[in-house]
Formats: sequence, C-alpha cells, structure tokens
Amino acid sequence: MDFNNLLLAKEEMVAVVTINRPKALNALNYETLMEMRACFAALQEDADVRVVIITGAGEKAFVAGADIAYMQNLAPSAGKAFGKLGHEVMRTIENFPKPVIAAINGFALGGGCELAISCDIRMASQNAKFGQPEVNLGIIPGFGGTQRLPRLVGKGIANELIFSGNIIDAAEACRIGLVNRVYAPDQLLPECRALATRIATRGPGAVRLCKEAINNGMEMDLARACTYEADLFAQCFSSLDQKEGMSAFLEKRAPNFQDK
Repeated sequence: MDFNNLLLAKEEMVAVVTINRPKALNALNYETLMEMRACFAALQEDADVRVVIITGAGEKAFVAGADIAYMQNLAPSAGKAFGKLGHEVMRTIENFPKPVIAAINGFALGGGCELAISCDIRMASQNAKFGQPEVNLGIIPGFGGTQRLPRLVGKGIANELIFSGNIIDAAEACRIGLVNRVYAPDQLLPECRALATRIATRGPGAVRLCKEAINNGMEMDLARACTYEADLFAQCFSSLDQKEGMSAFLEKRAPNFQDK
C-alpha cells in the first residue's frame, strides 16, 4: 500500500507506521488523517501483524500538531468535519484490536499529543516535548485532548496543561504518567521494537481481549467491569491458544500461538 504522507514497514509481526511530513514537522492535515484511517484498516486485516508502532519522520517531531496552515481559513462546518475525522482516527487507534505503541521522537503538541494518548503505550525520547497549546491559537483541543488527557493524568494536571497551553519535557511527561518511559534518542525505536516483539510473541487473542477489557472496563463501575472481565476470561477457554499456552507451560517449552 502506497501513501503520500506515511511510511509503512513490517518485520516479525510488528508494523511501524511513520508519519512522513518532516518539512511540516509531521503535522496532521486532512490527507494524512485519511491515509492513517486507510492504513489502520489494512493493518487490522493483516494477520501477520500483531503490534503497531507509530512514530514521526526526522529528528524534530513526532507530530507537531494539526496543520495550522490547513485549518487557518476553515469555516465552522469545515472545522467540524476536520474535527470529526480527527476523532474517528483517534478512536480507530484507541479501539484497534492490536496493541499500538507511540514512539515519540520529538514534538508531540496539539493533535500530536492527542495521537500519542490514543495509543496504548507511550515511549518518549529525551528530546520529546508535550502539550495542548491550542488556546494559544484561539481554539480548543479538537481530537479528544479534553477527554483523554484528564482520564490519563488526572483532571487537575490536564486542566493546567490545557488552560495554560504550557509545553513540558519528556521527564515531566513521565512523572505525571503521560508517557511510560524515556530513552536516549537513538534507543527509542529499538526499545519500542523490543517491547512490540515481546508483546507479539504472547497469545494474540488474549492480548486482544486484555485491551478490550481495559478500554471498556474503564468506563464501567467496578462491579460491572469485573463481571465483564469474567466473561472475557471464560471466552479464552474456547481458544486453541489457551490449550497451547497451558500445555507449553506444563511441558516447559515456548508456546506456538496461532491466534485460534
């Protein structure tokens, strides 16, 4: 599959999606969002891919934000359509049946931060910067930032970042729980690949159900969420991978999961 603004590479059950607009600091415009939607639709059907990594081209930016040059003269109706497309793409990533890791290699501002927090796991390089600076442009976060960021770091911290438009470094992002780990720039992608490969060797159906249980259960009260988890747990015992995983454990060998 060919794209104008994305690069797609696949190796050993891991796909790396690189947003490739380095001259625009990988800013998200309409075409890029449409390509991301198509890319993830294809990856969902690709049985050879079990984990996806998202990163940005170049050394400066993961995604510096939504494309301001594109947005500058939008009418309200066009602004709403652009926001709806952004929301659709972020929900696609958030609900993607395979784990998605953000390898944040530079600026992750506005739409870039929103992209990162729609991923399951966030890893950052030491030179990464984070923020929701939309108020500096006279707008609000439009791709889910006002909703996902408070759920991730807490309402007070999210309020401070969103109301002030302040930009924070990778160390502070890690401290508040916005990212999981921080690495030297040259170690970021190798570390993300290592984690992705580790996840890809686990039972794919079980990993898929774990993501489903976490995402959906977080929106339920605890009692209902535990009942939901129990139902998914029971579902595992209808799979061949459950038989294989437990047999391999008892036989002291590595499992050969087939996603069946």
